Amino acid sequence: MNKGRRKFIKLAGLAAFGIATEQIVSSKAQSKATEIISNRGRQTKKSLNSASAAKVRLAMVVDLRKCVSQNGCTKCIDSCNKEHNVPDFGETKDEVKWIWKEPYEGAFMDQENLYMKDQLKDKMVPVFCNNCDNPPCVEVCPTQATYKRDDGIVMMDWHRCIGCRYCMAACPYGSRSFNWRDPRQFIKEVNPNFPTRTKGVVEKCEFCAERIDNGLPPACVEACSAKALVFGNINDPDSEVRKLLKDNFSVRRKPGLGTGPEIYYLV
Repeated sequence: MNKGRRKFIKLAGLAAFGIATEQIVSSKAQSKATEIISNRGRQTKKSLNSASAAKVRLAMVVDLRKCVSQNGCTKCIDSCNKEHNVPDFGETKDEVKWIWKEPYEGAFMDQENLYMKDQLKDKMVPVFCNNCDNPPCVEVCPTQATYKRDDGIVMMDWHRCIGCRYCMAACPYGSRSFNWRDPRQFIKEVNPNFPTRTKGVVEKCEFCAERIDNGLPPACVEACSAKALVFGNINDPDSEVRKLLKDNFSVRRKPGLGTGPEIYYLV
């Protein structure tokens, strides 16, 4: 056998080995991907089941029929900003948002239709962190700076936050803001009862956990003169939130993603 033929057979053998190896690796990768997807499904189901079994699951109902009638009202936003020392950088690109407003069609893209109520069309509606039952932000945080309480509130520990912004990438609602600059210089009036943040950390709405723990309603709920915001234990069949959801049609933001948002909008 000449050298050329031996070289050809050797190369052919290596090629065959490479193809076989690639198939094995590909098969293992597919199996791993299937396992991850399956586990994600089980985790989602477990999260939703545990939320149902919990004694307390805090949620909010927003009555858009009342809210949009208060054209231009920002009382909920103003009270939240003041309560939580939310900075005002004066520039949209650096904006920090706990509560903000979006057009109905933008907030509920999957609910849009040509024949929606005139009462909602082109109207601005309040949006928040949804404090999801299955929050993807918690799953991706490498330092556990974002975590979920037993009552369902998704919290932030700013001392643990390293500014990686994985949580921002994972949140499908745009509910998290990053401090590109030192926020303390841009707070009009500091509330000494709530911590200020530093440059390089993420922040968001936490359902006013600090007020709830002291027996007070969220600041936005207290400030809403239209009584459009209702907060309570959705696992309690006698709670106001449950009664409202039972007697009215409601929608949630992007429920098809499986995150289990716990802010409900009456339309």
